[in-house]
Amino acid sequence: MHWSKTHSRARFNLATSGVAPFPLHELPVDLKNLEINGTNDYGYAPLQQAIARHYCVDPECVVESAGTSMANHLAMAAIIEPGDEVLIEHPAYGPILDVAYYLQANVRRFPRAEENGWAIDPKEVRRNITPKTRLVVITNLHNPTSALTSEAVLREIGDVARSIGAFVLVDEVYLDAVYEGTPRPSFHLGPQFVVTSSLTKVYGVSGLRCGWILAQPDLAWKMRRLNDLYSATPVYPGELLSVAAFQHLDLLREKARRIVDADRQLLRDFLGEQSNICAVWTNWGTTSFVRLSRSRGSNTDRFLEQLGAKFDTSAVPGRFFEMPDHFRIGMGVNTEMFGEGLNRIGRALAGND
Repeated sequence: MHWSKTHSRARFNLATSGVAPFPLHELPVDLKNLEINGTNDYGYAPLQQAIARHYCVDPECVVESAGTSMANHLAMAAIIEPGDEVLIEHPAYGPILDVAYYLQANVRRFPRAEENGWAIDPKEVRRNITPKTRLVVITNLHNPTSALTSEAVLREIGDVARSIGAFVLVDEVYLDAVYEGTPRPSFHLGPQFVVTSSLTKVYGVSGLRCGWILAQPDLAWKMRRLNDLYSATPVYPGELLSVAAFQHLDLLREKARRIVDADRQLLRDFLGEQSNICAVWTNWGTTSFVRLSRSRGSNTDRFLEQLGAKFDTSAVPGRFFEMPDHFRIGMGVNTEMFGEGLNRIGRALAGND
């Protein structure tokens, strides 16, 4: 996050993780109805109900949070104690791993293999889980690769976790970027599943910081009480606008989808023309995890530094996902900018100024 806040900006910014901001003036909402102050004891009821309707769950299962990162923090902090064992995918989104370490968990890993399309192999989960495991943590879509985990695999992971009394935390912030046949949330697969998500990545309203956790009511209540330590009460105007966003989610998502789809086609064509980079292809998600050829893989950081310095183009170094020969690029902001950014990556790969 420090790198993102201090080094990711460039004229051709492919280091984004979410779609372009949705303009407030395009949201069908009467701003005269906004208020600065309002009632929120343990959740703003209209927002709780909007999230609950979206997922077909009881509002008592919904916990508000400041984005998905805080949702992950709250969920893990409510489930684990210092010294508890947590099993986390590799490669992983850095802040999830950092939270586990911050909470003094005993962290174990299971691999996602690139040659297997970054898919989760349930055998690897079984191989690395132990009777001491309290929590299994995955992202779906996977961050950084956008690999989708099927419901069948999730069920198998849930069965393994249930057999030892563990929970499964699934960060689903990118799941709605599966535009056709969007999977249902894994929360519905059993009480051992805890889901986190937000409006930050797929809908273009990250400034609202509208995130949430889906958990069984007793665990959800524990998370709400724990959040008293972190944020007490949310920003009320943000809650009002979040309710309005939920009333028009299709409008927000389709606006972003048009850009993501156009960018994805540009990326597919670009990768087909390149011999020095490759990526596991997916038909969904807003990110792609690109690998430099072996001849250049050890110089990925240097390549990205030169890409920024000479071509004013940024991408996320793979070292932040424990994969230093890769880098992550983001789609869905501006297709003209994205296309020129790819062009500049191509020029940098060719050694052209």
